[in-house]
Amino acid sequence: MNVLLLHGSSDLYGASKILLYTVAALAKNGHRVTVILTEQGPLGDQLQDAGIEVIFIRLGILRRKYKSIGGITNRLIVLRKAYLAIRQLIKEKNIDTVYTNTTAVLAGAYAARSTGTRHIWHVHEIIERPVWLYRFLGRSLNRYSNTVIVVSESVKKSWLRFVDENKMRRVYNGIDYSAYLEAAGTLRKELSLDDNIVVIGMIARVHPWKGQVYFLEIAAALVRRFSNVRFVMIGDAFPGNEYLYEEIASARKQHNLDAVVYDLGYRTDIPALLQDFDILVLPSVLPDPFPTVILEAMASAKPVVATAHGGATEMIEDGITGVLIPVNDAARAASAMESMIRDKQQRKQMGEAARKKVLAQFSKDAFELNMIKALE
Repeated sequence: MNVLLLHGSSDLYGASKILLYTVAALAKNGHRVTVILTEQGPLGDQLQDAGIEVIFIRLGILRRKYKSIGGITNRLIVLRKAYLAIRQLIKEKNIDTVYTNTTAVLAGAYAARSTGTRHIWHVHEIIERPVWLYRFLGRSLNRYSNTVIVVSESVKKSWLRFVDENKMRRVYNGIDYSAYLEAAGTLRKELSLDDNIVVIGMIARVHPWKGQVYFLEIAAALVRRFSNVRFVMIGDAFPGNEYLYEEIASARKQHNLDAVVYDLGYRTDIPALLQDFDILVLPSVLPDPFPTVILEAMASAKPVVATAHGGATEMIEDGITGVLIPVNDAARAASAMESMIRDKQQRKQMGEAARKKVLAQFSKDAFELNMIKALE
């Protein structure tokens, strides 16, 4: 196949990491891949280093900051230019499959439809609000796709109202876990933390639904019960969400957490950081489709605490590989974590069970096999 693959960012968070594995699997199976990104960045660098052709085109990404009349007009203009450029590439490169790696990118779907080219949409999102956007994207997925790949049963269920079930194929994400199995921890030395300190971390893009403020509320509840806990936040803001830094800073000040919370921003040494976590927390306040960071933590033999919705419920066995907590109830969440914090042996047993599960059920090999089947 000649595949034209479109993605909405050039970061190295979850969906971008999965794109790297998808491209590698396609290339390994003899398919030619050209990737279109909307901007330069670490993802584009890695693809180019691997010998993949990368073309940079402004794709008219759907983002919250464009919700005004002027913003919508801007998106329509950029989207039309992207549509025309992609149509031209389909013809020039004899593309037979257009693959879009996010619902935020529409231009590839429209260009594929207008040229009679097969279109596959890989859906990493659960979108509940606003309702008009949910309806629009759901109908677009159904109308402009030959196949809709979803990353979890939760994602599939969320789109069933609009998308023909026969079009949807669930492919769980899987990654190369070797770095997480072998990494040496560096965080405790970096932060001068003793071995008796319980390190509770969150790794996520700073986004309204990822739950950074909720994480701080849980931290405040735990600090009142334990003196040996410290909290680490990893991740930077998605463009347009920089205002959230002020909310996070305000929450830290409100709960008097500056002495126990370390906000390290964007980091690339995730395997090493995870080695020194005792617990990973992902407190998403809206359903998280299938968080890659949970796979990474499980491979690092760390128990995971996550809100009980979305793909996390398909990844975590409550009380065995981690703990599922309620949404926006910091007191109950802290109570659910108490025994883990007190009992190092319990954390170790949960972490070992988590590693065993992730290697058995969410392997890179299984992901590549299932993705190639879906794409071919």
